[in-house]
Amino acid sequence: MSRPVTATLDLSALRNNLQIARQAAPNSRVWSVVKANAYGHGIDRVWSALGGTDGFALLNVEEAILLRERGWKGPILMLEGFFHAGDLELFDKYRLTTSLHSNWQVKALANARLNAPLDIYLKVNSGMNRLGFTPERVHSIWQQLRAIPNVGQLTLMAHFADAEQPEGIVEPLARIEQAAEGLDCARSLSNSAATMWHPEAHFDWVRPGIILYGASPSGQWCDIANSGLRPVMTLRSEIIGIQNLKAGDAVGYGSRYRASGEQRIGIVACGYADGYPRHAPTGTPVHVDGVMTSTIGAISMDMIAVDLTPCPHAGIGSPVELWGNEVKIDDVASAAGTVGYELMCALAPRVPVVTV
Repeated sequence: MSRPVTATLDLSALRNNLQIARQAAPNSRVWSVVKANAYGHGIDRVWSALGGTDGFALLNVEEAILLRERGWKGPILMLEGFFHAGDLELFDKYRLTTSLHSNWQVKALANARLNAPLDIYLKVNSGMNRLGFTPERVHSIWQQLRAIPNVGQLTLMAHFADAEQPEGIVEPLARIEQAAEGLDCARSLSNSAATMWHPEAHFDWVRPGIILYGASPSGQWCDIANSGLRPVMTLRSEIIGIQNLKAGDAVGYGSRYRASGEQRIGIVACGYADGYPRHAPTGTPVHVDGVMTSTIGAISMDMIAVDLTPCPHAGIGSPVELWGNEVKIDDVASAAGTVGYELMCALAPRVPVVTV
């Protein structure tokens, strides 16, 4: 029999979460962000559950081609645009909307031989200083693009660095307004946090990502606990070993944990080689045999030790949820000093994935 660790994807939760995003921005169209292989969930597994979206947004052209080959005929937005001038042949063939954030891309687009114009998302640097044109340059670039036959519909695009904060979009939005002055343009600005919490930034298209998969853009589950969003991924395993400790007995590599008295612990078939965070400390929540308890000691490559004091009836084969409906991925990530995004994307290829 195979090792018991599995990841289950609830496709009904994906559909639910897309609907929650629509309700949050009822007057906007939705780009469902499926970059990083749908945040580790697998585009091929989940895209059909998001088929009610208005468009998909991602990074890799291979994933865009996969969507086309699976039958998606709607818009696909390439969030970082094309990386080489030669990529435009594929963008043309598969009718991909591209972002533009650099001078060389503008020139490459002007010189390309295309069968039909491509829709363009012109990216504004809202102060995050990753990609995009500064606000004072946007107007001239916009006019330059308007004169290029290869350019179809133009949309202004930006991103927010601090949208999970109540005042986090005030300054960036002012920069975007400066860039858009005098332009009659559609806009796509809102990530997950802005979609949920900043309706003044919704405009024409919103771009929810992490909320589609049922985690919080702030990294704190409490911030979305009453939103109706549901976790999509559940990581499960079983107890494969039991140890009965005496006072002073150590657990795991580095002997980071020592029992203060008699203690019964379980060994779970899951570890950092499966995608569980290696730096999760003693006390990270875990659900064992229907009861909430916690990890103890260092996380091993293939195993995790858990405290069975709250669940004395647990034994070999007892079910364990590492994250999912009972243990929120945000809470595991927070304990480990990271974010739920990373845990989703870090799910290892060796973990079997089941969709329901």
